[in-house]
Amino acid sequence: MRGRAAALCGLVMAAVLSTPAAGASPRAPSRFVALSSVDPTISQDIRYATPHNFTGRVVPGYAAPICVLTAPAAQALHRVQQGLVHRGYSLKMYDCYRPQRAVDRFAAWARDRGDRAMKAEFYPEVDKSRLFADGYIASRSGHSRGSTVDLTIVKLPAAPTRAYRPGERLVSCYAPRASRFPDASIDMGTGFDCFDPRAHTLDPRVRGTAHTDRLMLEHAMEAAGFTGIPEEWWHFTYRAEPYPDTYFDFPVSPASLPRSPS
Repeated sequence: MRGRAAALCGLVMAAVLSTPAAGASPRAPSRFVALSSVDPTISQDIRYATPHNFTGRVVPGYAAPICVLTAPAAQALHRVQQGLVHRGYSLKMYDCYRPQRAVDRFAAWARDRGDRAMKAEFYPEVDKSRLFADGYIASRSGHSRGSTVDLTIVKLPAAPTRAYRPGERLVSCYAPRASRFPDASIDMGTGFDCFDPRAHTLDPRVRGTAHTDRLMLEHAMEAAGFTGIPEEWWHFTYRAEPYPDTYFDFPVSPASLPRSPS
């Protein structure tokens, strides 16, 4: 009963904190920040604020292409960045805090079996009907708690990422690095959001430089207090997250963040 009561309390807290008053726009609680305010040297390529993602559209809730997350997670990323820069590398963010409305959009997209516009890049060998069962899409995401990130490593000086052109020919996310969409990442064996077992951190088909690069990212993140998951080499959660049971739904936008005292 105690566990059930705690779970119910968490759900109520999520509803209270993510639902604005009538006529008001939802805002982030005080412990959220823009990553750029903590470390402006970390590169950002927030994919869901662009059409270059598995849905093929800008995702609801991403009003700006910025990384928003809890201050403790941002400070931990700053520590990772400091170590990487000394070695000639930089972090590059794909996603940070993710509004619940974006998670809901992913679920609705997964149920629409007819929408396969981005299949050739993001899930070339996976039937869309399997996305829920195989764990690629879920009704809740740790990203909505504000301390989970998707990211990679780029070599310095970082090459600019060219703009994705909607309708361009798509290349499989596990094609050789030289053939995949050029996002300046070092070789991780697959692109970001690759719905395929090759994206598993220790997939045996990923060898050599790509295997070494994945482990470099994993070790750097773990040393700063993050934990990864076996299924996605890019996905990490800050272990001491301040909101472990709360799922937020404020927009990704500077206007959503707490105002600094004047």
